[in-house]
Amino acid sequence: MNAPIRRISTLVALLFAALLLSSTWIQFVQAKELQERPDNRRTLLANYARERGQILVGGNPIARSVPSDDELKWLRTYPGKDLYSHITGYYSFTYGAGGGIEGAEDALLSGSSDKLFYRRVTDILTGKEQSGASLELTINAKAQAAADKALGNQPGAVVALDPKTGAILAMVSHPAYDPSVLSSHDTAKVQAAWKELNADKSRPMVNRAIAGNLYPPGSTFKVVTAAAALESGKFTEESSIPGPATLDLPLTTANLPNDFPGACGPNNRVTLTRALEISCNTAFGWLGMELGADEFRSQAAKFGIGDRLSVPMTVTPSSVPAELNEPQLAQSAIGQYDVRTTPLQVAMISAAVANNGIVMKPYLVDKVTSSDLETIDQAKPEQMSQAVSADTAGALTRMMQKVVESGTGTAAQINGVDVAGKTGTAQQGPGQPPHAWFTGFAPADDAKVAVAVVVEDGGTAGNEAAGGRVAAPIAKSVMEAVLGR
Repeated sequence: MNAPIRRISTLVALLFAALLLSSTWIQFVQAKELQERPDNRRTLLANYARERGQILVGGNPIARSVPSDDELKWLRTYPGKDLYSHITGYYSFTYGAGGGIEGAEDALLSGSSDKLFYRRVTDILTGKEQSGASLELTINAKAQAAADKALGNQPGAVVALDPKTGAILAMVSHPAYDPSVLSSHDTAKVQAAWKELNADKSRPMVNRAIAGNLYPPGSTFKVVTAAAALESGKFTEESSIPGPATLDLPLTTANLPNDFPGACGPNNRVTLTRALEISCNTAFGWLGMELGADEFRSQAAKFGIGDRLSVPMTVTPSSVPAELNEPQLAQSAIGQYDVRTTPLQVAMISAAVANNGIVMKPYLVDKVTSSDLETIDQAKPEQMSQAVSADTAGALTRMMQKVVESGTGTAAQINGVDVAGKTGTAQQGPGQPPHAWFTGFAPADDAKVAVAVVVEDGGTAGNEAAGGRVAAPIAKSVMEAVLGR
């Protein structure tokens, strides 16, 4: 064989090898990825040919599929409408599955999950019609409704947790939307709704409880600073610390004032408990600088700040700045400067205090069941970390009880129940109303619920907003719903 023919033969052989390798890669390695692409029409048609699993709260569907008389065979409906929109998300033939459980657990709901492989094989062999798995959520329907009603038309979010397990009992984000407008089989209407929702400046499709532009937590973060102080061994709940009317900050001409006139106590001194009770900025600013940036950041991390979580929706990590000079540290110690959190994270902080210092991993799916109601998977509570010792958690609980008994959080009081909590009024830029916060738990001695509430831009109170006045009553309503009050 002469040289030109050998070269051509070699080239042809290489091309065939490349073709074989490429087709093998696509058919075997990339097959699952390509099949699960939201814009894969063939996969979507196959999914619509079988009944999608239900999403359930207390045994009642908040997302289900009903028979349709068009080529798609099934229509996704949302009986709960906007009450559960950020939990369910949407399932759309045009835009796929996303925004909540629909997107995060699409494989289970559609029936394509590897966990359902043997059931699919059995269904094929027996001739049984295939369907997706159903998901029973941890949501408490009464708490969800109470949070939604209490938040009203104010933008913000509410999260409630079971401190002992991490189960999410309520998750509300306002403004909300109706997912059914995206599940319609009328493509033109779906596209118009999608365009309108995404153009809305209020961002109704953003789940503010776990994502979006995170919030400065304001004075709710003083719980973290107090925890760091107690854990350091240098302070007790009755330690006397500086609490002047204005804290002189080094390296800057700007000082740190209190949110009220005057000092926090006689002779510019205040106990740590009293400082939390009245939300003394200067005391906690001083405390942050006294502890140092490393100790402050370390304590925040133990509560879960910075962790990447899935509930199963992806949670945007909360953050404390990596570099802090003394003035920045003083501001961070009161939940300002560049500290940013989700309402879920703030609820986790309260839940950890309520749970003897143990942070439990939050979760939203309690149980996965097949179409014949057989349990496929059951959630198991999982510990994330020990944020503080049990002794420190006890001290923080007593301090937070004072906040509700006689401090800034009296609007969260529940008759016959000891409530522990902390208010927050988080400043934004000049001219912008503050965010109103409250976080807490009840009963204080054996908590069944921990909650966090944020009302953006002070809600209807605007510039006059304060966490104790705006957010605490919302938290109270949710706690009462869980406790059956």
